[in-house]
Amino acid sequence: MPGGRLTQQERQQIALGLADGLAYAEIARRLDRPTSTITREVMRNGGPTAYRADLAHRATEHRAHRRRQAAPRGTGTVPRAYGRDTEAVRAYEETLTTVFMQSGTPKMMARVMAAVCVSDAGSLTASELVERLQVSPASVSKAVAFLEEQGMVRRERDERRRERYVVDSDVFYEAMMASARGTAQVAETARQGVGVLGPGTPAAVRMENIARYLDFVSESIARAAEQARDILHAKPEANPDGCD
Repeated sequence: MPGGRLTQQERQQIALGLADGLAYAEIARRLDRPTSTITREVMRNGGPTAYRADLAHRATEHRAHRRRQAAPRGTGTVPRAYGRDTEAVRAYEETLTTVFMQSGTPKMMARVMAAVCVSDAGSLTASELVERLQVSPASVSKAVAFLEEQGMVRRERDERRRERYVVDSDVFYEAMMASARGTAQVAETARQGVGVLGPGTPAAVRMENIARYLDFVSESIARAAEQARDILHAKPEANPDGCD
């Protein structure tokens, strides 16, 4: 399976595949690329309806140029935490960003969320995010405000009185519980329609079945989230080899 960056010809094939209504997996198969590569490429370049091969290629070259400019200068080698492959981490962070975007998170907010999630501290300052993402402080501030409103990050002060943006493990528990509550509310609204539409009518039967289904899903999500909550706080059995 080929690796490295997508070529301009491959991007043209992606655009043609999207125009033909092909799924990401099928486009990936034809290009002998991972499906995640195609998904990430499309989502960070306008999505399936706005993807343009030439614009995507130029945008990728621009991002690569910005990364080269932002790279630390000097003869020394930048330390790699835990012996990680820096490029692999960067690629994974982009993949995580894409998944967050597919779940409905706006792009800038998804980038901030992914960056904080993959940091060992589970938190980053505004200046660290600006440097890491190569965006303006205003963009970071707007993204953090959105994520905080959604309960996805919280703010705290470190020993130097700097404001840090933190992703707590319980964020994902709270997200699942919020999803369960939202689903339950839809179920209740569907059930209210039964009386309005007339019990026993085709529309009312449909709404009742929808309500029963969503009740089951909501209860299952909440129960599973409670039962599995401790997993979010599990400690590794042993430190990885080569840890600092």
